[in-house]
Amino acid sequence: MSQNTSPQSNLTKMIGLDLFGVGRFHTILLICIFFSAICVVLATHNTRQMAVKRENLLLEKDILDGEWRNLILEESALAEHSRVQSRSVDELNMERPAPDKEVIIKLR
Repeated sequence: MSQNTSPQSNLTKMIGLDLFGVGRFHTILLICIFFSAICVVLATHNTRQMAVKRENLLLEKDILDGEWRNLILEESALAEHSRVQSRSVDELNMERPAPDKEVIIKLR
C-alpha cells in the first residue's frame, strides 16, 4: 500500500517539476491562451449585450418619434385659425371690432 502512494506522489512531483521547471515557457503560453480565451468570451458577451441595448433604444426611439408626430399634429389642429376664432367667440364672448373702432398705428 505504501508503494501505491509513493509512485503517485513521485509522478505528481515529476509533472510539477516538468511544468514549472523544464516547461516553464509552455506553461506561461498555456496560461496566456486561457487568459486570452476568457477575454474573447467576455468581449463577445459585452458586444451582444450592447447590441441588445442598441436595439431596445432604437425601438424606444421609434415609439417616441411616433408620439412626437402625434403631438405635432395635435398642436397644429389646436392652433388652427377657425378653431381659435370659434372658441374665442363661444367661450370668451369676443367679437371682431367694427371698422370705425379700429386704430391703425404706423411705425417709422
